Amino acid sequence: MKKILFAAGILTLAACGSYQSKTAIHKTKKEDKNFDYSVKFAQSITAKDLGKHLFTYASDEFEGRNTGEPGQKKAVEYLKNFYKNEGIVSPLGGDDYFQEVPASWLNSNSRRGSLKDSENVVAFIKGSEKPDEIIVISAHLDHEGVKNGKIYNGADDDGSGTVALLEIAQAFNEAVKAGKGPKRSILLLHVTGEEKGLLGSKFYTEQPIFPLANTVTNLNIDMIGRVDARHKGNPNYVYLIGSDKLSTELHTLSEDINKKYMNIQLDYKYNDENDPNRFYYRSDHYNFAKHNIPIIFYFNGTHADYHQPTDTPDKINYEMLQNRTRLVFHTAWEVANRDQRIIADKAKK
Repeated sequence: MKKILFAAGILTLAACGSYQSKTAIHKTKKEDKNFDYSVKFAQSITAKDLGKHLFTYASDEFEGRNTGEPGQKKAVEYLKNFYKNEGIVSPLGGDDYFQEVPASWLNSNSRRGSLKDSENVVAFIKGSEKPDEIIVISAHLDHEGVKNGKIYNGADDDGSGTVALLEIAQAFNEAVKAGKGPKRSILLLHVTGEEKGLLGSKFYTEQPIFPLANTVTNLNIDMIGRVDARHKGNPNYVYLIGSDKLSTELHTLSEDINKKYMNIQLDYKYNDENDPNRFYYRSDHYNFAKHNIPIIFYFNGTHADYHQPTDTPDKINYEMLQNRTRLVFHTAWEVANRDQRIIADKAKK
């Protein structure tokens, strides 16, 4: 029933002309030198496609994606197959999209049970002019698994961020195929073990595929599919955390890009150093920030279904998931294509 209702809703949106098909973006007239390609390729990110991914990725089949367990293995295969089918390569080469994270390492870095071997999933879009400079876009692929016979699907946490990465990757790949790929390289990083203590991102920053000195920024997406009680009357928002912690340029760029393209309310409530929730320290971006890499954390806030078996894909606000995903894409596009690399002028000594 949930799938039927979702499909009906998406068909209604399509009928109203709210979303433009991927093929339509290639049917524009010959663009002049001032044409805004960021808008063109952002249109490929749609609520319909995000929903198709999420109703699979957060389904019972994946058994809550607990780190190292069979459901999580199904999830990483889903991600790998997506990238292979899209022709988006792995930075590891060949058919290897998995950065292996051994059980021995996981268990030596976590106190949350006996963990099995797991993996980060990585995909790569090579920059056309400055390929050695890397923008990392991340989301965690895991969730809570099965507890007391109930599946914790993790649709918002962090199925929403995971499927956002897929759509962002596809949008950048459309640009590459059109001969308009990003100047800097994009690493799509799906990290494991976030729920066990930010483990996958810790592993990556300790054993990076690309030197951390070459990493320009980390844009981290962890829960962007829901509307919290604070914004019940105005769902067009997203919490931004950390954008001003290390780089004045990144923060200013982020705000300017939002005003230019999306006009989403940027809420900095949880960016306050005195915020008792301490969300800045609680998602995967923090492992990059510890190395003085400028970050932005995109977040919709918590809700009654947070870390509950009721966090299911039928409760996602797909219009806002689309808009927030487009915001991340526009921001990444600007960081990737600007003349000068952003600097960490507030880097901790």
